[in-house]
Amino acid sequence: MRINKLFYTLLLAVAILLMYSCGNRHSAGNNLVVSGYCIPDSLMKQITLDTILIRPIIQELNLIGNITYNQDEVVKLYPMVSGNVIDVKVTLGDYVEKGEVLALVKSAEIAGAENDVVTAQANLAVSEKNLTATESMYKSGIASEKDYLTAVKETEKARSELNRVNTVLSIYGGAQSNYIIKSPVSGYIVEKFINPGMQIRPDNSTNLFTISDLGRLWVLANVYESDIASIKIGEKASVTSISYPDKKFTGTIDKIYNVLDPDNKTMKVRIQLDNRENLLKPEMFANVIVEQVQDSSMLAVPTKSIVFDQNKNWILLYHDKCNIQIRQIDIVKSTGLYTYVRSGVKPGELVITNLQLLIYNALTE
Repeated sequence: MRINKLFYTLLLAVAILLMYSCGNRHSAGNNLVVSGYCIPDSLMKQITLDTILIRPIIQELNLIGNITYNQDEVVKLYPMVSGNVIDVKVTLGDYVEKGEVLALVKSAEIAGAENDVVTAQANLAVSEKNLTATESMYKSGIASEKDYLTAVKETEKARSELNRVNTVLSIYGGAQSNYIIKSPVSGYIVEKFINPGMQIRPDNSTNLFTISDLGRLWVLANVYESDIASIKIGEKASVTSISYPDKKFTGTIDKIYNVLDPDNKTMKVRIQLDNRENLLKPEMFANVIVEQVQDSSMLAVPTKSIVFDQNKNWILLYHDKCNIQIRQIDIVKSTGLYTYVRSGVKPGELVITNLQLLIYNALTE
């Protein structure tokens, strides 16, 4: 009897301790009210809050695509003369400035153009001397006006020819019989089909270099037939890649290709992306989420603020550092940014959006 009485006394003490553990926690409907717990000051400096509001419902459309060059910012360089490549200054992936030398080619055509310049310079010098002499004779009455005008025309013709051959040589970038290939724009060498020792010809259809500014890229995403009617120009899209799964790149649909691929029956849409950090590379696969704003609205909480526990969804409402309320919510649908709820919250309430799991565990242990 005495042992049984001691056992029941200990059992009652444990029950009382459980009732008052976790800061005197008790349930009230869908709320879990906790008293006696205050968020430490060190943690208060780190948490963030958001306001629960009625927001337009956003439908998310998931697409698959790939990253490609911005074709408006791509320059392909083809040979303008024939010759032998004697030096290549850059390699694949290098960044080059406008006017930077890319390669040198030994070319007989450049040698011929340089010779044409020398000949044109000599012809101009002779024409100018002839004009000076004819002008003096014309003023003295020895030469006729016709002779003088002929000398003027010959000089203008020689000067024009010199300008022409100089222009041709400058286009070739010639110097000492070398064809100098320079970059017409600043950007990255994304294709390179030239090596020292190879021969090039202007009738070759293969480009020598492709230069592109990778600061802005395109994403070409596939849209299935069932979703074509809902896609519109101007809709916002977020893009993730396998290389950076936790980083989102935002862009806008700026072109719809109104033709279907005959093989997979999909239509392509184009999304422009800012790539100033140079993280994305052409030919990467891309996961695209298109945000489509609906006409209806609903109460929304930040998706990242939700705690899933005991097969239920909870959020932590903040009143003050010593008054945190755990509330169950009834979810209708979720997107990457917001979760729309049917009940459990009111507009204007503050919800903890980071470190909420840490606080939740402290409140419920």
